[in-house]
Amino acid sequence: MNLRDILSPFYVWKRAFEKPYSINTLSAPRPGAPRYRGFHKNDLDKCIGCGTCAEICQNATIDMVPVREAKDGDSGLRPRVDYGRCCWCALCVDICPSGSLTMSNAYTWVEEGLDLDVRETYCYIPGHDPKPWDNEELGYQRPEGYELLDLKRIPMPHLHPEERLGSFIEMVKGYSRELAIMEADRCIQCGICTATCPAHMNIPSYIKAVREDNIAEGLRILYDTNPLPGVCGRICTRRCEDVCALSHRGEAISIRWLKRYLTDCVEAKDYTRILEQEVTPTGKNVAIIGSGAGGLSAAYYLRRMGYEVNIYEQNGAAGGALRYGIPEYRLPYDKLDKDVDFITSLGVNIHYNTKVGHDINFDAIYEKHDAVFISTGLFEPYHIGVQGDDLPIVISGLKVLADVTNQVPIELGNHVIVVGGGNVAMDAARTSRRLGSEVTVLYRRRLEDMPADKEEIDEAMEEGVRFIFQAVPTGIEALSDGKARFIYSLAEMVDQGDGKRPQPIPISGSRETLDADTVISAIGQGMNFNWMDGEAFAKIKFGKWSLEADRWGQTSDTKVFIGGDMFNRTADAITAIADGHRSARAIDKVLSGS
Repeated sequence: MNLRDILSPFYVWKRAFEKPYSINTLSAPRPGAPRYRGFHKNDLDKCIGCGTCAEICQNATIDMVPVREAKDGDSGLRPRVDYGRCCWCALCVDICPSGSLTMSNAYTWVEEGLDLDVRETYCYIPGHDPKPWDNEELGYQRPEGYELLDLKRIPMPHLHPEERLGSFIEMVKGYSRELAIMEADRCIQCGICTATCPAHMNIPSYIKAVREDNIAEGLRILYDTNPLPGVCGRICTRRCEDVCALSHRGEAISIRWLKRYLTDCVEAKDYTRILEQEVTPTGKNVAIIGSGAGGLSAAYYLRRMGYEVNIYEQNGAAGGALRYGIPEYRLPYDKLDKDVDFITSLGVNIHYNTKVGHDINFDAIYEKHDAVFISTGLFEPYHIGVQGDDLPIVISGLKVLADVTNQVPIELGNHVIVVGGGNVAMDAARTSRRLGSEVTVLYRRRLEDMPADKEEIDEAMEEGVRFIFQAVPTGIEALSDGKARFIYSLAEMVDQGDGKRPQPIPISGSRETLDADTVISAIGQGMNFNWMDGEAFAKIKFGKWSLEADRWGQTSDTKVFIGGDMFNRTADAITAIADGHRSARAIDKVLSGS
């Protein structure tokens, strides 16, 4: 130790009586580098509130707080950042599925008049709480080509188009175990899909079960909210996939196919063992008219609650539109029967070939049961609305599909015209191709306006179906050779304003014709009220196109409920399933007095 070492502590006294000073960088701070990881920015319109940023943060820096009203594909939550915890790693930016979250190059933040002991002093919601750096362009963004997420879905194996024609074999082959686990591993478990699903299925949990190869647990999760998972795993309109967080920058998780995978992994004989349904009788009974998706769903949940359930079905097999409106290449009958058989194994009684209003009247059902749930679907086809649409050569799409299901011989001829743009039109067109006909679909609007599932349209095109868009029917003429001449006008799309979709307006002087052996009308269907008579129905109020009912499906007669297509006209299985479940809970509430 030398003299300097000994004296050095006393050097501080040299400045002990000098005025302190500081370097003021806040008035003119040095700007951060262009890709500096500074304070966060968030595009609130791009953000979906998935919470992935909060999940990946290792310091618990981010929590999700309500900012907007929730809607399909948007939780309404937005990230709030606690800068007392943030380490500026930018993992939240790197993983953001929508790409809404970035970072500015600002690193100084001074606010006047704040209580520094309050946490909100250094917490804020980017994009919602105004900050000076909101409009600055410089700062960190996820580098091009750098991804923490797997944005490309595992392709589903299909039969080639040439293999499909002439056969009603299921065209989707299904995932193998390895492919299913790989696809499930893409899921970020955000739950945006659950809110959008009409049945509010716990989608992240059953996908997690697939990833962990826990098939039994996955099946139990499915049945909590959906008693027809094998059906929905094939024909669900999958609105959940439309809002999947990954779809904003990549391809959505194959939610439907993973549901199918779970059900296909379990043999019918193992359902009872895995699901372990215990039924405690209530001593009360419920009648269900119609064994479609809504009726079967209500029956399942009511039976689990302990009610005796009797379904009255006019056909010889259960399923309604699932069986008689969807071709077997999309929904094989044995897969439908697998779901139906498990429901009946619980003690649900289905009275087949029993048409209400013909084989039994509604009054008898009403008097015999403590509650009635009506879910008859929409089977009354609409007419095209032009001269000649009543010719024998013009048939409905639903009739074609039902005849094929019932193995009724049907001769469509060489050339078929299908009028319509929904899923029934696509099913009728693709069925006609499998029966050997050349098919032309006429739709009065544009391709992008078609209500049919995009994959159905794409597959129809793969199978050789021809499409003519902006074609407005004007008439049908019978020809001497037994064929028909379909007359239509080409149309232009005219904007209607006020957010309304453009309307097809026929072009003056336009007249086009097509000759066909058969014209299939598939422009929609409504409800048949003919069977609704008797004293019981006199108590029920009718609306414009169906029975009036509240959000639970309860009519003006508190004993009668409705659901499915006749209730909401959504015309898809998952919505009908949700209706059945909801009405089952409402019926239980009425009958139990709870």
